[in-house]
Amino acid sequence: MINTSLSAPRGYPGGESQGEGEVPRRKSFVRSPYDEKDLSACGLIGFVNRDRRRESGERIIRAIANMHDRGNGLGGGFAAYGIYPERADLYALHVMYDDPHDAKQVEEYLKRQVVVEAAEEIPLFESRRFSDHPYFKRYFVDLRERLNGHDNEGDYLVDTVMHINVNFEHAFVMSSGKNMGTFKGVGFPEDLGEFFRLPEYEGYIWTGHSRFPTNSPGWWGGAHPFALLDWTIVHNGEISSYGINMRYVKMFGYECTLMTDTEVVAYLFDLLVRRHGLSFEDACKVLAPPFWKDIDVLEEEERFTLTHLRSVYASAALNGPFAFLLGFSGGIIGLNDRVKLRPLVVGRGGESVYLSSEEAAIRTICPEVEEIWAPVAGEPVIVLLESVGESRDGRGNQRQRPVLQGA
Repeated sequence: MINTSLSAPRGYPGGESQGEGEVPRRKSFVRSPYDEKDLSACGLIGFVNRDRRRESGERIIRAIANMHDRGNGLGGGFAAYGIYPERADLYALHVMYDDPHDAKQVEEYLKRQVVVEAAEEIPLFESRRFSDHPYFKRYFVDLRERLNGHDNEGDYLVDTVMHINVNFEHAFVMSSGKNMGTFKGVGFPEDLGEFFRLPEYEGYIWTGHSRFPTNSPGWWGGAHPFALLDWTIVHNGEISSYGINMRYVKMFGYECTLMTDTEVVAYLFDLLVRRHGLSFEDACKVLAPPFWKDIDVLEEEERFTLTHLRSVYASAALNGPFAFLLGFSGGIIGLNDRVKLRPLVVGRGGESVYLSSEEAAIRTICPEVEEIWAPVAGEPVIVLLESVGESRDGRGNQRQRPVLQGA
């Protein structure tokens, strides 16, 4: 029998206790993934303008709308980089509240933790389609005066975000990076793009997601992207190792509170790359490790490296079918599981690189695409801005070849 309860596990923020011995329940903004049982799969799309050319959200909306049938209306969202150039040195906290009255306690906490330079409601296009929605607000904050012995701004802000997500029942931090933000909710992504007025923003990196939840609730906080600092994740598939991964990141202070398996991937990247100093290539080998039979036949140096990565980070490896796009301020990364059980294609046109679940979505916004290919299973596609470095593709023995030469 399918359990259609929308109860959140005890201790999850937003859950409301119903009585002694009962688990908390989030009453608002949650829809069951079992209301509809259409056969489909999530849709992903992302692109980076390597020359940092900023453009509106119009193209990303058109691209994800092309994959409308990959979702079922239970979630959609976008991440954008470069959208706050006038406040590029400040962290932009996008916060979702169940109700406007819930903001007071969070704002009192933020005033103790950070210097709030500006606070405002996130502009929305109100319509009947989203008549019952959470309250969205953004805060532009500076940390330097409040570090209190912390020598790392990233660690300090991660602690602040985790505290809000765990301890405030009706508030969630949707994103917390500089000069970027996420916009997400329950609905089809093309409708949410208009709801959040994305054509009015301009960014040099955009990602989009159309959700088809299979084993987690379709609610506003559970839509993709998931974000921490400037990392954002959109994902198609299922992380069957979620329990192990969740317990692993918890040892390092990360709390998974949003009732879906994708959230942990954002925290794993922050842990592996920012805190442990792994390269993007090595971090991807941790998440999608080669099979032992393939490691055994490698040259000694590479075999030594991969053996130790698999051994040290065994609990960080992702199991199950997945394709995801990781956005960050310096570029975008695409990665499949090591058997490629979910689609991912890459295209190049001019100074832009596109990654998507379907070629059609790329051609919708870039008819003149110069090159298109499907990456090899488990091989990351790493696309960096020209000022950051060269990009690499995921095509086996050609994976060291830059997708685009830096200018």
